[in-house]
Amino acid sequence: MINVGTYNELEVVKELEFGIYLREGDVEILMPTKWVPRGTKIGDFLNVFIFRDSDDRLIATTVKPFATADTFAFLEVKQVNNIGAFLDWGMDKDLLVPFREQPMRMDPGKSYVVFVYVDEETNRLVASGKLNRYLERENIEVREGDIVELLIYSETDLGYNAIINNRYSGLIYKNEIYEAIRVGDKVQGFVKCVREDNKIDLSLQKSGYELVDDVKWRILKMMKEENGFLSLSDNSSPEEIKAKLQISKKAFKKAVGALYRERLVKLTDKGVQLI
Repeated sequence: MINVGTYNELEVVKELEFGIYLREGDVEILMPTKWVPRGTKIGDFLNVFIFRDSDDRLIATTVKPFATADTFAFLEVKQVNNIGAFLDWGMDKDLLVPFREQPMRMDPGKSYVVFVYVDEETNRLVASGKLNRYLERENIEVREGDIVELLIYSETDLGYNAIINNRYSGLIYKNEIYEAIRVGDKVQGFVKCVREDNKIDLSLQKSGYELVDDVKWRILKMMKEENGFLSLSDNSSPEEIKAKLQISKKAFKKAVGALYRERLVKLTDKGVQLI
């Protein structure tokens, strides 16, 4: 079965002047010459992306788009016309976001997080900015402490909303962010907790002993870069510590305390000295 909007492993069955044909069952799909890998011959199997061209024909390509069917992506609007907005997704033909799928009108030159899917009526790839429709709210399969892949998709008064593993939504609280992030960023994060109502709290840092170990090595690395002395102490403000190490003051104190007990550093009024 051919899966439009994603990758398929297909056999080369014909070679012509304008390209090759690949087959899946009784269906043959054209790959134009410009995309045919050098040395390709009949009988080879190619991993190709399948989409529909302007004439509604199935086309195979070796070009890798920025997004495939059933995935979220951060894409730039190239133009807007009376049908909708057209996104740059790395292909010759731009990706349509119909006006009905735009929670607010999209503007050329701006980028938006969208969900890419195959339209049931046209069997063409399109995109939607109405993300909540495609995020799972039940059957949450992540747990506290899990390492997850995040796509930041909106900012609120509380923090940043992120898509988790291309399936769920979670929140990173602003007062727990110690590095610059913005909408569209892809980052690794950690599940802080899954609440009873299935809402998910996230963190960009490890927790517990793992966080202490991570911060310890970060402090030691910086001290070695600064001739064995780090000009931060208990008297330093949370803002100073955040600016220098991208961590909270609480995490800093725990890590320095661990280094002191391990007799790797000594503490002074002006900072931390490497032994």
